[in-house]
Amino acid sequence: MDFSLNEEQRGWQMEARKFAEEEIRPISLKRDQIADPRETFDWEIIRKGSKLGFRTLAVPREWGGHEADFVTQALVMTELAKGDSSISKTFSQCWKWSHLIAASCTEDQKERFLKPFLADDTFVLGKGGSEANAGSDNRMPPEDDPKAGWKLQAERKGDEWILNGTKLYIANGSVAKLFFVDARTDPNVGIREGSTMFMIPKDTPGFRVGKVFNKRGWRFYQNGELIFENARVPHANVVGAVNGGVKARATDKSEFGDLELAANALGICDDAAGLGMNFARTRKRAGKLLIDHQLVQLKLNEMYALTEALRSFVMRVAWERDQKLPDTGNNVLVMNYSTDVVQRVTRLNMEIHGAEGCMMNARVDKLVRDAMIWTHLAGDTVQRVKVVKRLGV
Repeated sequence: MDFSLNEEQRGWQMEARKFAEEEIRPISLKRDQIADPRETFDWEIIRKGSKLGFRTLAVPREWGGHEADFVTQALVMTELAKGDSSISKTFSQCWKWSHLIAASCTEDQKERFLKPFLADDTFVLGKGGSEANAGSDNRMPPEDDPKAGWKLQAERKGDEWILNGTKLYIANGSVAKLFFVDARTDPNVGIREGSTMFMIPKDTPGFRVGKVFNKRGWRFYQNGELIFENARVPHANVVGAVNGGVKARATDKSEFGDLELAANALGICDDAAGLGMNFARTRKRAGKLLIDHQLVQLKLNEMYALTEALRSFVMRVAWERDQKLPDTGNNVLVMNYSTDVVQRVTRLNMEIHGAEGCMMNARVDKLVRDAMIWTHLAGDTVQRVKVVKRLGV
């Protein structure tokens, strides 16, 4: 397998690296340390990144996007995450849903939603799935149990659907202009057969954003509460078929999926490894540089070994996706592996920094807090069980 980058891939990587170093990193800690979770967001960085193509990276060229392949997406995600993981996630969150519009939605929906998305540098997207009592069940719902999974109700009234219920912890929840929302349209069957996906603009009557959640890590990245009180959604906003929401992107093979999270984690690991090495080369303990202490050398070795192993896995999975090879479970395995690696590498970085890492170096602390998010991303534990089942164990 040849993993060398072509000119276009290298160009995107360098552009993302430059943007992360010059624009994202200088504001990263300042935004992270704002107390009010609603105020951590910065529209200016979104506008700047959007003008460079980072918001519309995955949209097909025929619609005015860049149609970046998976290797390019992984490279860009990693470089942006080296500047700030949560800002990188804000951009990549738009890739899978903008591409879903292009790949699976009707021509009318593309005209109404994809064109405005491409034209507006502040148009970001969100996905409403999780609910207070419906989280992991959405990833691996009990077969034929109508009580498991989403509870948000949608009832058809003529050419409209009336939605009632609440979604929690929703990506880009307080800033998105368009949400993809899963709702129960047949409460008598399981969610695989009784749910529908809707596109819901933020100005939909009866729909509003509630609280914005105060998180330990990924503080820039907004997670909000979506409240539906007799929200009126046109039938024309249904994605795919009624009661076919779980299958809405079954024919769309372009979703970044769990690879997105692994590539983001790789960026954090790159940042942490660099911080640890720089600190070891410039600080002394017991009369000599830290890097001359064997224990520190062992920690650095482990950090770099784990980071490079994750890089190889990320790039392999991205390449396999570009080659349209059958997924043997690697797309989920790489996310599972990144969960363990990113938390181990950031902790080793904090150990190398010692007391300074815990109390004085805000970026060391931030990386640890951001890495903690992986424990709860995309139903990580449930995904591990799914992979085992898929492997036939």
